[in-house]
Amino acid sequence: MSRRRVAILGSTGSIGTQALDVIGRFPDRFEVVALAAGKNVELLREQARRFDCPIATTAEDGPAGLYRVAVESGAGIVLAATDGAVSFDAVFAAAERGIDIAVANKELIVAAGELLVRLARKSGAKILPVDSEHSAIFQCLVGEDPSRIERILLTASGGPFLNASREEIESAALEAALAHPTWRMGHKNTIDSATLMNKGLEVIEASRLFGVSAERLGVVVHPQSIVHGFVVFTDGSVKAQLAAPDMRLPIGYALAYPDRLVWGSSADRLTLLGAKPGAAALDYHFQLPDCERFPCLRLAFDALDRGGTAPAILSAANEIAVEAFMEGRVRFGQIPDIIEHVLEEVEAGELTLDGVRAADRRAREHAERIVGKVTT
Repeated sequence: MSRRRVAILGSTGSIGTQALDVIGRFPDRFEVVALAAGKNVELLREQARRFDCPIATTAEDGPAGLYRVAVESGAGIVLAATDGAVSFDAVFAAAERGIDIAVANKELIVAAGELLVRLARKSGAKILPVDSEHSAIFQCLVGEDPSRIERILLTASGGPFLNASREEIESAALEAALAHPTWRMGHKNTIDSATLMNKGLEVIEASRLFGVSAERLGVVVHPQSIVHGFVVFTDGSVKAQLAAPDMRLPIGYALAYPDRLVWGSSADRLTLLGAKPGAAALDYHFQLPDCERFPCLRLAFDALDRGGTAPAILSAANEIAVEAFMEGRVRFGQIPDIIEHVLEEVEAGELTLDGVRAADRRAREHAERIVGKVTT
């Protein structure tokens, strides 16, 4: 079996480093041909040396560097693991040429997923989800007729404020918001999990990736983070995908697709599924999300219903609001207020790549003006 040639956009971030951990465990399966990072030049150099990678670019190389990694490296698959819109052009260029895309960039699918899926269908590129929830749904749908999907349910851990009061959430400190109970993620995604915006963005992603309308999408809170998603079919059957909360599993599935990697064996599979060592049984809990305490989830459904560039506006406004919270410029409870104001005041336009860029820019500018007026 020939090794799969992998390029990574965002190699020094949480997903990028975990992907390289997976690749390092399977040197006979994968070859790293190009890496792109932001400003962590020292780690990038270390990664390039370790994997004998011929191409490594940083933010200083600009769009040309990202294009070189995604398109000119000869990769068979590109892992899109950057935050924000910085890699949009490079990813679209790769997909246009039939290069498979493993997607770990929420903003990409939220803002422009419909366009990317359409382009990939035309070129023959595969769009392979890396988020644990979308990987779960993808796995549940292998071999199934999409017309027989009744409903898709994504699970949410509930984040660090699952049992907190509205007042506690409103005034939550940064340290508390970053204390996720199960997942290890970057700061931005961890804050999004605390507001449940992470799940709202994933609902929009699911709509784009699987062609399912908003009314057939739902969210259930599952604190154990073992069941990652459900698909309900028209005959009443339900499929679920279960796995330990380890991002290396969906990353490995995307990189090796349609094969599966062999991770070794365990004498106690219940432990892998969340049980304490030696436990004889498992208990899983599910509950509906509370959109009064977590209004970001409602805002995401609203943006999906509006369509066009509304999801791009939502995503951009959220980025600015989260950044402002992490910098101490706004309170945690003001994040959804900022996003809602931007959604109300920035008009959504037609869904084109230029339209997405324009909506993203307007939303960021408007969100910054609102942040500047906020009193913490």
